[in-house]
Amino acid sequence: QVQLVESGGGLVQAGGSLRLSCAASGDIVSINAMGWYRQAPGKQRELVATLTGAGRTNYADSVKGRFTISRGNAKNTVYLQMNSLKPEDTAVYYCHAADVYNTKGYGMNYWGKGTLVTVSS
Repeated sequence: QVQLVESGGGLVQAGGSLRLSCAASGDIVSINAMGWYRQAPGKQRELVATLTGAGRTNYADSVKGRFTISRGNAKNTVYLQMNSLKPEDTAVYYCHAADVYNTKGYGMNYWGKGTLVTVSS
């Protein structure tokens, strides 16, 4: 089994910064990509940023230039640095791991439980 644990959410004023962390643990041989998604109240979950094992990044247009996804020094960790936060960034942020291969060879996708980010105006 694989677990994704997020941390770093909270309340911040508009223009402020937060850094989210996600650590994947369990039966993991390799992870193809990790990323962050968010879901605001009454809206569908949407992609925020992804990072592949090869180092390729992808960002939603709404966060380009403000958010940065990076790999942590610890294995299977990923960060999301969020700067110049806006009230519309308020959402539950979910960590996602894609194509996680374990010792049995299976590739599956996993989600964390989410961390709430609230940006006040």
